[in-house]
Amino acid sequence: MGRFALIILVVILGIGFSSLMVVNEGERAIVARFGKVLKDDNVTKVFAPGLHFKLPVVDKVRYLDARIQTLDGAADRFVTSEKKDLMVDSYVKWRIHDFEKYYLSTNGGIKANAESLLQAKINNDLRTEFGRRTIKEIVSGKRDELQTDALQNASESAENLGIEVVDVRVKQINLPANVSNSIYQRMRAERQAVAKEHRAQGKEQAEIIRATIDANVTVKIAEAERKALTIRGEGDALAAKIYADTYSKDAEFYNFLRSLEAYKESFAGKNDVMVLEPEGDFFKYMKSSNGK
Repeated sequence: MGRFALIILVVILGIGFSSLMVVNEGERAIVARFGKVLKDDNVTKVFAPGLHFKLPVVDKVRYLDARIQTLDGAADRFVTSEKKDLMVDSYVKWRIHDFEKYYLSTNGGIKANAESLLQAKINNDLRTEFGRRTIKEIVSGKRDELQTDALQNASESAENLGIEVVDVRVKQINLPANVSNSIYQRMRAERQAVAKEHRAQGKEQAEIIRATIDANVTVKIAEAERKALTIRGEGDALAAKIYADTYSKDAEFYNFLRSLEAYKESFAGKNDVMVLEPEGDFFKYMKSSNGK
């Protein structure tokens, strides 16, 4: 009897706990009974945070996140008014505004279904906004205008999902990989052509400078040699004049000195041999002091 009472108590407690429904802060709950959503005056009943009761087994609870959600999908391709492709990476901030409409439109409040539907709507709105603008307008200061228009359109288009779009932001705008590669190759070819032209101009200027310097060096060397020859000629002329003036003052003494210098140079080496006639002019000052 005591065991039977214990079993009944356990069953009662189990039924009691399964009859409780706890809705946390930041959540809402919708209950489906026998596959039909509970309504109050033909309006879907949305349970606020707190402790609520439900029928065990019969009632199925769907908890919905009432906080702001972030939808950050993969980058998508968009076409500008110039028919140029762009890869756009964006994100959306959203939250549930109408829980009944959200529950019905997303097949039971499934978040993945909601994000898929919302992503499609956001992409369509962004595609419209990008299609109205050029690349220059998109990457310039008008991006804020684009995001504002996209937010307004997204808010209107997401209304039938029971979703409020809080914000739409474009994170990054890139060209498609194949387009980027071709652009980079073209830019590289242009830069290489410019570099080649600059190198050719540099070589040309270097040759001009080198030729100018060589010509200046040749001219300066020739001028220096000319001046050297002129100075040397003037020196020789001055030396000849000095010799002439000295000779004209005392020709006999001058001849005597020159003969002494000749003797000194001739007899400087001990092994020198000279074959001369004694009666020659070379020895005239050795025979007589006056050269006679």
